[in-house]
Amino acid sequence: MATTKKKVVTPIDERETFVSLQKSFAEESDIREKLKVLYELQAADNAIEKLVQLRGELPGEVEALEQAYAGLQSKKEHVEEMIASYEASIESNKQQIVEIDADITKYQSQLENISNSREYDSINKELENQGLLRQIAEKNINEARFAIDEKKHDIEVIENKLAICEDDLNAKKAELETIVESTSKEEQVLQQKRDECAAKIDERTMSAYERIRKSVHNHLAVVPVFNSDSCGGCFNTITPQRLIDVAACNKLIICEHCGRIIVNPDI
Repeated sequence: MATTKKKVVTPIDERETFVSLQKSFAEESDIREKLKVLYELQAADNAIEKLVQLRGELPGEVEALEQAYAGLQSKKEHVEEMIASYEASIESNKQQIVEIDADITKYQSQLENISNSREYDSINKELENQGLLRQIAEKNINEARFAIDEKKHDIEVIENKLAICEDDLNAKKAELETIVESTSKEEQVLQQKRDECAAKIDERTMSAYERIRKSVHNHLAVVPVFNSDSCGGCFNTITPQRLIDVAACNKLIICEHCGRIIVNPDI
């Protein structure tokens, strides 16, 4: 009984050359259709990028403003926490003053019933200490109140910055939303077209396509012949034999200068 041989599929290596890709293309029966789909995929990606470029620097500006707003809001919350801490300190020192006054009253009443000078000196020493503690508590209260006034001023400054930042952010968001909304339907159609093309392409070819797009500045992985004899990506001259192969649409032709896939524009 004859056994059927299974085609051995080698794993995709991101570092591989295009020799294996060209070999896999050579084994395909519908090379022309595959090249056509690649060209359509590139056209869809080009159109999507143009729509994205319409947004210009707006997405980055919106993100930067959002980060700035969040930073200001965080700073305001930190200052509010400091104010709350100062207010708690004031209450604590006020309570301490109440307790000190009670001790002072107690020691003053004891002065009326002293029996000797030693006891008198001891009570006066305690009264002196309590008086110093009261002065420290009052000083702490005054300093905390002064700090609160400064922090409240800081909050006013931050709130002014927040208001300006919020206005700028809302304006940039509105501008970006207007552009996105005006192009959303077109972008959806193009994205659907791209997905359909990508679904028709095998994993190895798709990996190579994406790798080329990432490696070149204009993201063109598939280019037509330029000016009848040059690569549409790097504009270097293509040899006559390779031009014949490109025109025939029966091989995968890779530019020997830039590594882009060259196709017949009439495909």
